[in-house]
Amino acid sequence: MSKKMLMLTAAMMLVLSACGSSGSKDADTKGTDTASQTTTDQATNTDATGDDAAADDGADAAADDAAYKTPDMDFDLGGRTIKVVSWWDMTPGEDNPDNIQKKKNLEELEKKHNFKMEFVPIDFGEYQQKVTASLLSGQPIGDIVRLGKTYTVPTLTKQDLLQPVDEYTKNANVFNQKMTNELYTYNGRGYGFTEDQGALIQGIFYNRKLMNELGLKPMQDYVKEGNWNWDTFVQVAKEANKDTNNDGKLDTWGLANNSLLDQALMSNEASLTKEDKQNLDDPKTIEALTFAQKVIVDKVNRPTEGGDWTEPGQFFRQGNTLMYAGAMYEIGGLKTDMPDSDIGFVPFPKGPSASTFHSYEPALQALTIPKGVKDPDKLMYIWEKMNDIDSVYDYPGQSSLETNFSNEDDIENAKLVQSNLSVLDHNTFMPDLKYYDFAGELNGGTSVSTVIEKYKPVFQSAIDKVYKK
Repeated sequence: MSKKMLMLTAAMMLVLSACGSSGSKDADTKGTDTASQTTTDQATNTDATGDDAAADDGADAAADDAAYKTPDMDFDLGGRTIKVVSWWDMTPGEDNPDNIQKKKNLEELEKKHNFKMEFVPIDFGEYQQKVTASLLSGQPIGDIVRLGKTYTVPTLTKQDLLQPVDEYTKNANVFNQKMTNELYTYNGRGYGFTEDQGALIQGIFYNRKLMNELGLKPMQDYVKEGNWNWDTFVQVAKEANKDTNNDGKLDTWGLANNSLLDQALMSNEASLTKEDKQNLDDPKTIEALTFAQKVIVDKVNRPTEGGDWTEPGQFFRQGNTLMYAGAMYEIGGLKTDMPDSDIGFVPFPKGPSASTFHSYEPALQALTIPKGVKDPDKLMYIWEKMNDIDSVYDYPGQSSLETNFSNEDDIENAKLVQSNLSVLDHNTFMPDLKYYDFAGELNGGTSVSTVIEKYKPVFQSAIDKVYKK
């Protein structure tokens, strides 16, 4: 039974107990009231007031649990086909108990409301162009359409091409509230929704076997000590840069990545852009740029051998590089390619201005309903009821994390960053933003202040093209 169901059961037991006792002062009933009274109150207050408080608390808990569920609706869609479009097939599978229940819910909803839901996958390479063209023509390619934030907010929302959905996403057991109410907003309304309560997990994968062979302090200790920051990260990387066979050349390295710009921004709660303004002057951003540059200029990382964007991952797979900043979707491939290595996971180190560890998402995406699609309220109702289940899992991504990690510390680290997602929006303004030119000059050693002054007008011009055209 899930935590949520246990809480609801407990609340109902409180209500039933209070109703049955009707002012009884017996110790068993009093013992259920620990959440609403202090220990002293429990010892001294033996009148019916305590029981009434317990009943009220229990009733409130039960009411709150049900309050955010949309009341059952009775309607007939006349055999309509509802098309759900994404760049992968979103058909509910039977790979875990949660998905089995969602599939069952959908089948029951299709019978009750007389419709058929069709899941339409479109190749990612042509997805954006095909979907946006359909919206601009006034003939949406689907009733529920997945869209990337970079080309949706504000480009599509300001053209009134999408239906606001925030009035339909109150059920927090189904809908990710941050997605709708914070991340996919325009002019105070929410346009994106998802039933996925998790987030992209990014951080540092490390080779625990190599760490032990080099005699390094366990990286998890820095996290436990509250001392996993940019300075200790650089220290660990430098300690792993070793010439183990005394031939005068390094043969183990501390860091595989040849750029950490996005990670530095995320880990210091900074950004290059902020809504419709460039954000390069922000002190947090300046700190992040300075750190990202220092790692490369001071040759903390393993030097590139002229490879492409996959080179850092390939370096890590060789087994002689300690750390690799990457995303959790890579873990399966890493484990397959490194069967003899014990791969651990820690958050990306915390920056000096950050309040906690973070993950980040450079390409956020969510489901939307195009403007003009019939019955958006009914579509959202169907999506809610299909996905409103009593999950067998205690947290998002539990099955995947427990499959890929046997070390509890690794799992806890992943859960920690997953709950603190940072979204970097500068990709919204590319290619005009000239991000890669900017990063190239920074990593090439041009002073941070010079880079900032050069690119402030470039960034703002790129932003203006999106917001003001």
